Amino acid sequence: MIKELLSRKVVVLDGALGTMIQSYGLSEADFRGERFADRGVELAGCNDLLALTRPDLITEIHRRYLDAGADIITTDSFNANAVSLADYGLEEYVYEINLEAARLARRAVDESGLGERYVAGSVGPTGKAASLSPDVERPAFRNVTFEQLERAYITQIEGLTDGGCDIILIETVFDLLNAKAAVSAYDKVMRSRGARLPLMLSASVTDEAGRLLSGHTVEAFCHTFAHTEGLLSIGLNCSFGAEKMAPLLKRMSQIVPCALSAHPNAGLPDGFGRYGHTPRIMCECVGPLLAEGVLNIVGGCCGTTPEHIKELCALAGKAAVRPLPGSDHSTVITGWEPLVISPEINFVNIGERANVAGSAKFARLIREGAFADAVEVARTQVDSGAQVLDICMDDAMIDGPTAMREFLLLLSSEPDIARVPFMIDSSSWETVTAGMKCVGGKPIVNSISLKEGEETFLERARQIRTMCCSAVVMLFDEQGQADTYERKTEVARRAYDLLTSDGFPAEDIVFDPNVLTVATGMAEHDRYALDFIRCIRYIKENLPYARISGGVSNLSFAFRGNNKVREAMHSVFLYHAIRAGLDMAIVNAAQLPLYEEIDPELLRAVEDVILCRDEGASERLLELASRIKDQAERKDKPAVHAEETWRGGSVEERLSYALLHGITAHIEEDVIEALGKSGSPLAVIEGPMMDGMTSVGQLFGEGKMFLPQVVKSARVMKAAVGYLEPYIKADERTGNTRSKVVIATVKGDVHDIGKNIVSVVLSCNGYDIIDLGVMVPAEKIVDTAVETGASAVILSGLITPSLEEMGKVIRLAAERGLNVPVMVGGATTSYIHTAVRLAPLYDNCVVRTADASSCSATLTELLSEKGPDAVKRIREEQQKLRDDYEASKRPALSPDEARKLAPKPDASLLSEPVVKGTILYDDIPFGEVAKLINWTTYFAAWQLKGRYPDIFDHPEKGEEARRLYDDTMQVLGRMELEGVPRLRAVSAIVPCRAVDDDIIVDGRRIVLGRQNRPGREGFCRSLADFVSPEGYVGLFALSAGLGAEDMIAGYEAEGDDYRAMITRLLCDRLAEALAEWLHYEVRTHQWGYAPDEPFDAETLLRGGYRGIRPAFGYPSCPDHTAKRVLFDLLDAERLTGITLTESCMMNPPSSISGLMFDHPEACYFEIKD
Repeated sequence: MIKELLSRKVVVLDGALGTMIQSYGLSEADFRGERFADRGVELAGCNDLLALTRPDLITEIHRRYLDAGADIITTDSFNANAVSLADYGLEEYVYEINLEAARLARRAVDESGLGERYVAGSVGPTGKAASLSPDVERPAFRNVTFEQLERAYITQIEGLTDGGCDIILIETVFDLLNAKAAVSAYDKVMRSRGARLPLMLSASVTDEAGRLLSGHTVEAFCHTFAHTEGLLSIGLNCSFGAEKMAPLLKRMSQIVPCALSAHPNAGLPDGFGRYGHTPRIMCECVGPLLAEGVLNIVGGCCGTTPEHIKELCALAGKAAVRPLPGSDHSTVITGWEPLVISPEINFVNIGERANVAGSAKFARLIREGAFADAVEVARTQVDSGAQVLDICMDDAMIDGPTAMREFLLLLSSEPDIARVPFMIDSSSWETVTAGMKCVGGKPIVNSISLKEGEETFLERARQIRTMCCSAVVMLFDEQGQADTYERKTEVARRAYDLLTSDGFPAEDIVFDPNVLTVATGMAEHDRYALDFIRCIRYIKENLPYARISGGVSNLSFAFRGNNKVREAMHSVFLYHAIRAGLDMAIVNAAQLPLYEEIDPELLRAVEDVILCRDEGASERLLELASRIKDQAERKDKPAVHAEETWRGGSVEERLSYALLHGITAHIEEDVIEALGKSGSPLAVIEGPMMDGMTSVGQLFGEGKMFLPQVVKSARVMKAAVGYLEPYIKADERTGNTRSKVVIATVKGDVHDIGKNIVSVVLSCNGYDIIDLGVMVPAEKIVDTAVETGASAVILSGLITPSLEEMGKVIRLAAERGLNVPVMVGGATTSYIHTAVRLAPLYDNCVVRTADASSCSATLTELLSEKGPDAVKRIREEQQKLRDDYEASKRPALSPDEARKLAPKPDASLLSEPVVKGTILYDDIPFGEVAKLINWTTYFAAWQLKGRYPDIFDHPEKGEEARRLYDDTMQVLGRMELEGVPRLRAVSAIVPCRAVDDDIIVDGRRIVLGRQNRPGREGFCRSLADFVSPEGYVGLFALSAGLGAEDMIAGYEAEGDDYRAMITRLLCDRLAEALAEWLHYEVRTHQWGYAPDEPFDAETLLRGGYRGIRPAFGYPSCPDHTAKRVLFDLLDAERLTGITLTESCMMNPPSSISGLMFDHPEACYFEIKD
């Protein structure tokens, strides 16, 4: 039924349960109820428990969302799993909590009388990550396993299913491996219940580039789960507001084969944990997505309320229904990033050296337990061009499942390796299963076959599909290996029919028709290569969408020890197999000669064997091989980073580079050299090492590095400190002791990833870290700080209630007479909240830091001899924030009171226009407009902050800025040459009169508004003041985006996303430049009040002229809906081609519309709610 509803309308999901619960201001007693009154653990903040202790409240929230119009309401069960509830000691109540949560929602729907409404069982991610190690020294360690997560989710989903849910919603996915455990649990419960509820999957991203915390892109997320049985929708939730989520959703809309959902936050929380998007603002952000048919399901996450959902329902009711895209049946496998195997990609190279059968060195390293060195073998394969990494641990002396698990977990911590998909290669199903439970993306399983019969074959195929993998199907059956063309095609057809009839996607089938050894001297082997190639053609012609792979090295085993001949055989075989349709192969591409460069005599002999041209072909090749002098067998080369030239820099530069790139190879020699140069181990740590970590922190904050990369950098830091440890201890013996730091996530909060990163970085910087963990009461934090003589306390928290808990800790610290710095951090903390609410509670310093690197730098300064000066500076900065905050909180004035404080500009200074009426500008000189591009702002959009052109001389950013500028100028040149985008503008200088806070033009009211609190000059301003009582106003609309989408689409079709992005950002800058150009034309000619003003780009860009041009949406006229009146007055849509959406967004996006005022006193200001 839900699918039928989705075909008719955009379906609306409810909003935030947590936000609503917080609004009731519940006490500890509310959470405990009578049943849990005597439990020894504090339960406040355990929202899921309210399904048992305050069912009335949860029911009321459900009813409010139903009354608002929600089609789907979600259960109060987000954290109701054994992993999360263990923090409260409530694991035994998991099933009951979920059962009752589902029953409450079910009853609310059934009693509402509202008709077709649905209940979605909410399944959250837990606070632990199966893909990430919390211990930098043990990158393969996990504090939760796939099996633990799966068991926890099974109990949860059983409760939700038995309680009457219509849908299972796995949401806020930040780690794909966690999500795979949840999907596996869902599949097992559905199979055990004999029915399958629809499944919704929704991820949360960490940055605007679209990466999950585990490192995967949104595309990898979509493709990984695209073939999940029962899948209803894929989408995004939480993360940030809809406007930042929109580009990611548009990308996803192009690839997801099911419904697309979005339930974003109400913007991002401000400094006090309040979300900034009102229902109106949220709808303005979501509106374009609905108007463009991007979404099928829309709702709200953190900060949203029934009022938000009511507005979304009104908007969704008018929206176009997104049609589900048809599949092109491309095979897609994923690491952190997707690899699309389509006809255009030609051939996929699967690296073979991370295979104990393919590399003697790799096998030795695995047997010796030297996994870190084995990782370098894998890195070399990827660096050499392997698009997929084959991993095999099948060796009699190796514990396959254990080795597979250890190695895959290590690889998952290596961003440059984990970006490519893996092939889990084993003849042991136990080893394959262990591998599937360690990989977050969509790997290939190699392999399954009919050797053990149809039942086992299909059961394993179902497991592979549930675990989001593709499958290599070896052509074996109960009779054994298929070694002839007739047997190969017979087994392939049978396997294909069995799999596709059972629901296994054909594009996830990868046949291996068995590459067997030729030229063995046995006539029955002569056709092996030719039959393989013929079988490829059969599969391509008769088994739609299936792919073909093979292990090439088997082909030439008869010539072991003769590398030249073997490599020629591999190259020739691939040449013909790829032409026949081979999609991928396990091969060492670094040892493949070019087909055209093979010695002609050897080429003929090899080709005769591969294609079985005559009976004497094998003998001729054997004879030729005996005459070829075999060259020394190639040895595996150690991993070499392309950046090895960095070794030529100074020791400071080398250390910073090694930290930034996570390279440990030379760290010992470099830190010893740096120690000799500085004479102090702490000088090495606080100098070049901290410089590198500061860069890491900045890049992480900007979304340019991902958490696993940060952990790698911290690992390098840890190694460096390890080498310096004896020297640090020597310093301690001379009185230089290490400072103790207490760190904890406050009570009620289970998030520890950020805290763990800070702990690692600080310990790397010589601090003695006392990590109390998560959910830590205020008393324990303060007691520990007092008992250990700590030099500082660090408090972490991710959720809004943590802000209040931090206040409790600080108040208790003050009461106990603690006199050390307190530092706070986490997503909901802010400088303003710290200054206003936390710092006044404590005599010493309370400071907020944004990330691990700034935390370390601030702490080092506070505990140094510069500490008193630092405290003084921090207190002064916080006092200014408090003053500004208090000024902003002055009571809002009534409209009449505000008008009494309006400024009185001299009306005699207003000017008569030279040209009245409307002018269309359709032949605008591109070169003149381009001169007015604000390059400083352009570079800032690329996260290259610095003043233009000084940025070119910046020691770190200069080279990249220059390269970007050169590339941008090429695109700009093409734009000018092709006349794309078309620059078009319309303006009119028209009579108007001021009425209260608005202006009337031609009988139409343009709503402007007025400040309701006086500014620094004591005025409450309105733009209407500048034409009071009557005068003239300029109206304008312009675009620098007409036709640009075709150019952008062209770049994207070529795979050139870089130049597509340049084009988009250039259009935005050109629009602003065009606005400056138009305003100049109006001032000097159309209005004509500044006829002698020179056309000087520098003066224009700094606003050194009379008059202003506020655009709708600017702080001084924030109401976007006024655009409708302006567009009507200008006839802008007909004259310019710019259109308005229902929410008054302009299309093309690189468009601006607004007003112009000529009064000399006209200025910009901000109107706040």
